[in-house]
Amino acid sequence: MNALQRLVDARAMERLTARDATLFADGSGNTGDVADRLGWIGLAERADVLTPPLAELATRLTKEGVTDVVLLGMGGSSLAPLVLARVFGQPSGMPQLRVLDTTSPTQLQATLGELDAEHTVVIVASKSGSTIEPLSLYAVFRKWMDDAMGRERAGRRFYAITDPGTELETLAQHDDFAQVWSAPADVGGRFSALSVFGLVPAALAGVDLDGLLVQARRMEAACRTIAEDTNPAAQLAAFIADACEAGRDKLTFVASQSLAPFGLWVEQLIAESTGKDGKGVIPVLEYAPVPPNSYGDDRAVVVLRERADEDLLAWASTLPEDTPLLECHADSPAALGAEFVRWEYATALLGQLLAIDPFNQPNVAEAKAATNAILDGSATAAPHAQAAVGDAMLTYAGALAGISPVTAPDSLADALAPVLDALLARDYLALLAYLPEDDGVIDGLASALSTIAAGTGNACVLQLGPRYLHSTGQLHKGGPDEGVFIVLTTREAVDVAIPGTSFTLRELNRAQAEGDLATLAAHGRRVVRVDLTNESAEELATFSDALADAACRCKTR
Repeated sequence: MNALQRLVDARAMERLTARDATLFADGSGNTGDVADRLGWIGLAERADVLTPPLAELATRLTKEGVTDVVLLGMGGSSLAPLVLARVFGQPSGMPQLRVLDTTSPTQLQATLGELDAEHTVVIVASKSGSTIEPLSLYAVFRKWMDDAMGRERAGRRFYAITDPGTELETLAQHDDFAQVWSAPADVGGRFSALSVFGLVPAALAGVDLDGLLVQARRMEAACRTIAEDTNPAAQLAAFIADACEAGRDKLTFVASQSLAPFGLWVEQLIAESTGKDGKGVIPVLEYAPVPPNSYGDDRAVVVLRERADEDLLAWASTLPEDTPLLECHADSPAALGAEFVRWEYATALLGQLLAIDPFNQPNVAEAKAATNAILDGSATAAPHAQAAVGDAMLTYAGALAGISPVTAPDSLADALAPVLDALLARDYLALLAYLPEDDGVIDGLASALSTIAAGTGNACVLQLGPRYLHSTGQLHKGGPDEGVFIVLTTREAVDVAIPGTSFTLRELNRAQAEGDLATLAAHGRRVVRVDLTNESAEELATFSDALADAACRCKTR
């Protein structure tokens, strides 16, 4: 039976709209915490109360000369504002929204160097209120702001977004923040784009919330439609489920250039919602062009296209004829309001079709615990093998711990070849890079992955750490064992002290990479860590070239 008919038979659209948690019950009838995670339904209709006070605050801050709004957050607390800022751009006369979802000391130092404390406000966002990255970044920003303008004045430059009663709420009250926005406790982070987590930073940066919410409400009405042939969420969910059940679990998201940042939000939503219990849909974002005719038979494609984008239409026409393809249209930045809603409803329905709970993330805490164990010195080393190439060090762990690279490999390509040779026909390669988000760096790494994808037919993805820990990290551990993982780190000398902690930002960044390596290894995943001497353009270009060269040495699929 096809997935759309199964949704009809289960009355899934009607029951989801009614917030019927039994739609997601397991075989024993247990619904877990689902009933407390359905507050995102109808969120756009309830968001109107936010727009007048946010517009007033945005106007006041602009009149006060604020030029920059810095958002400190991770995952569901930051990805929607990041997407909106990149798609909408910076409206004339409005502050620039800078989203810091990293522990890279290089990126933090560069950001601080571009800011003037007198003209900056900072938003600290965390649903749990205890997320280590934004709290660590807050400690750094607070000292910087205190030093610039004094403790009392500095406090009024900070805002917080969190659930009621959290550690962050208490901290904000103690540290005299200007305002704390309470987020709805029954809305999970990755479903919170149209809550205060998404709307507050966007509003302060001049995003047209009214236009965004008009589009979102129209889509909500369409997604409540019981008729399956007119319900856009049901159509999308059934498309993905049918493809996945036919072995096409690499959901490739392709968008017009102006809309491409939206893929980051889709990646998190799909990966974290479906990647568990050994199941999962693997979202694939390609930062560099991969010839569609090289796609394997594990691909399905969703295109988000401006109607006038003839180039993307032509690209889609070159896909192999049997590749499942679904096309959506978005003709303005405000259309993202509709897309947030479409994908949220579709992801919930997809969970029902795949018989998983789309609202939990059972494996996310593992990497956090491993990071803490490394920071406090209680971690024990997992079984691994190592190889040195010049000053670079490779650590093979998990299912790769037993591979035998060339003894004292002559080159980085020699050391990487056994890793790429471990790719099977329907696997994907994930490069997990703990680097500053820099277009020049990303372009070089993406080009190498594009070469590998074109040559092998395997899907290849580039994900920045620690961002991916709050996004695709759940899928990596809890999803199907189809990934080969390269954790890329550098021994950069740049560092930043974190007031009130026993570790620095560089130590935190490296502990997160090491913790994820250990966690992936504990799940028996195929993983290698490549630790380079520094993050210079030359060093990373050498790595990119070696990665592409190693792919050429792999066995034929």
